[in-house]
Amino acid sequence: MNTSPGKLSVVEKIGYSLGDLAANLIFQTLMAFLAFFYTDIYKIPASSASLVMLVGGILGACFNLVMGAIADRTNTRWGKFRPWVLWTAVPFGIISLLAFSTPDFGESGKVLYAFVTYFLLVIVYSANNLPYSALSGVLTGDMKERNSLSSYRFVSVMVAQFIIQVFLLPLALSLGHGNKAKGFEQVMFIFAATGVLCFLITFLTTKERIVPPKEQKTTVAQDLKDLAHNRPWIIMLIVTVLVFITLALKGGMNIYYYKYYLTNDSQVDFLNSVGFNNIVQALGNTFGAEAFSAFSQPDSAPYAAASFANAFSTIAMIIGIFFTKPLADRFGKRNVFGLFITLSAFCLICISFYNNNAVWPVFITQVLHGFLYGITIPLLWAMIADVADYSEWKNNRRATAIIFSAMIFGLKFGLSIGGALSAWLLSRFGYQADAVAQTPSATNGIKLLISVIPGAIFIAGACLLFGYSINKKAELQIENALKEKRKAPAL
Repeated sequence: MNTSPGKLSVVEKIGYSLGDLAANLIFQTLMAFLAFFYTDIYKIPASSASLVMLVGGILGACFNLVMGAIADRTNTRWGKFRPWVLWTAVPFGIISLLAFSTPDFGESGKVLYAFVTYFLLVIVYSANNLPYSALSGVLTGDMKERNSLSSYRFVSVMVAQFIIQVFLLPLALSLGHGNKAKGFEQVMFIFAATGVLCFLITFLTTKERIVPPKEQKTTVAQDLKDLAHNRPWIIMLIVTVLVFITLALKGGMNIYYYKYYLTNDSQVDFLNSVGFNNIVQALGNTFGAEAFSAFSQPDSAPYAAASFANAFSTIAMIIGIFFTKPLADRFGKRNVFGLFITLSAFCLICISFYNNNAVWPVFITQVLHGFLYGITIPLLWAMIADVADYSEWKNNRRATAIIFSAMIFGLKFGLSIGGALSAWLLSRFGYQADAVAQTPSATNGIKLLISVIPGAIFIAGACLLFGYSINKKAELQIENALKEKRKAPAL
């Protein structure tokens, strides 16, 4: 091994974090609005849109494993992972723009165009984001610096999430002057151009310091064998799947909860009490009144209240992230992650006890949940980087990218399972789309899907950490052992 772990400058941490801002301007848009874009803007049948996303998502998840093996075997003067951030920056921007464009084809042509552009976007996203994620494991071997880097990174993620959830639709309406298709294209052009610039900054401001010895030669089969015997990796893979099943469940159900469980009158009273109309007027003066006209409709209260709660919950997550590093430095990543994922789960479960007029308690609980969950966000990926160190320490071989590729596979698998599970359970509870009122069974089911069910899955993930052996003591042991190994001069 050459090079020492080293400290990271603030410039390098910010530069690295901008890569996540770039990626999440697109990824968060895919999560929140792709189905809406396909069905309501590009006018693709819902069944066809679902098939496009399902097949494209599965193929993209599988490609992660291939990309992991490729990235681990990339050798350039810039390193293993940084070059991929550079090489994919412009293609990512171009394909993102194409994926949210609306060429005038027939129905079959639209479906084919959607599938090809979505598939290419998923592939280029994997080719970009997997090496980018793995890069965090080789910028430094210092555990405290890694905690700090993750905090910087996920502030950028939350900023992107806030932009998408709060401003994307108003911007699209404003820039398109009411034409959503044109507006989406213009917004995505801004996002794509911003993303390319951010990726270039990430490439220019970072440096790979953890470099495998030149004599290390391993096969993909050997890498997979190492993974199969890496218990912390197996546990983190399952935890990742469970976390993203939970995020898909509670995220997808939020608007249903506000629309069908909480009463409209109670939400109107809540919005009046927080001065929402004044906020909308101020934003309308900035972006154009047309962009926010939907919020003035009689049935808009659930959408407005849900957006307001999402905005403040996201802000709370960003605040929570700033507590991650000092807590993890003192108590270790595993203990902090397990504790706060459990506390955030209890917040979700509390929502099941509120009646349908309790908008203020729901709002406060969701904001508190956001703060507590925010503390855990950087830790998941920092722990995966620690798993790569554990593998190197135990097997004397480093395979950073394939470890991250399997975790990103778990992320996408969890999101797919969570989305499918929420739709299936809604049907089992008797949900009727666009019904004026749902049956008691459906409304209670919606309440369970936003509270008890995701809360229980979070707690299950926390319980798995009892078998995760990389505690604070083990972190220091592994870090010190690898530091000694890396003192050897380069050959």
